[in-house]
Amino acid sequence: MTRLDELRRNLAATEERIGAACAAAGRERSDITLVVVTKTYPASDVELLAELGVTDVGENRHPEAGDKAAEVEAPVRWHFLGGLQTNKAGAVARYADVVHSVDRVKLVNALSRGAQAAGRTLTCLVQVDFDATDPGRAGVVPAGVPDLADAIAAAPGLVLGGLMTVAPLGEDPAPHFDHLARLSVSLREQHPDAGIISAGMSGDFEAAIGAGATHLRIGRSILGARPSTG
Repeated sequence: MTRLDELRRNLAATEERIGAACAAAGRERSDITLVVVTKTYPASDVELLAELGVTDVGENRHPEAGDKAAEVEAPVRWHFLGGLQTNKAGAVARYADVVHSVDRVKLVNALSRGAQAAGRTLTCLVQVDFDATDPGRAGVVPAGVPDLADAIAAAPGLVLGGLMTVAPLGEDPAPHFDHLARLSVSLREQHPDAGIISAGMSGDFEAAIGAGATHLRIGRSILGARPSTG
């Protein structure tokens, strides 16, 4: 089986799961954007995915993401998903279309400077953290969402897209995804266009669809087990 055949098979199986979850939730498949997470996989996989109709891909680390974006010729949208250091924000702003992991005002300011310098407009999501037991996790607590969202909305070169979360490990993700959806309703009272709800990965995206997620971040189910990084 060629790599293209493998990706086609996995993508079809994933789409079947997405379709079933949409049907169960009474939602349209067209309401959901599939972001295929290609971290650690080669640029050639992104080209094959584009050939199969994938329009959005996600990366977690710089400079790997930037190197891949420069190599890929297919017209895909690049989503930066991982934790981002302020001193790398300017570089990420040159190639990312959407940054899902904004969790502090200092990062907002750095991304704004980078976007302006590159002459680009960058969509940013507030990353929300629901795990109060782990202070090392990325994300802002729910109470901090309004102020951070306002900072993004006011920053030159940035557009407030909505919210993102990663469900805490070992817990039922559904209550957290439901909480994110409620936060999204509140957010849109002040920022009506900030409707993105980025939630759900390979192991829990059905629950995310049930809660109203608009963007799924799926890697393993489509690309297979991650290659060893040594």
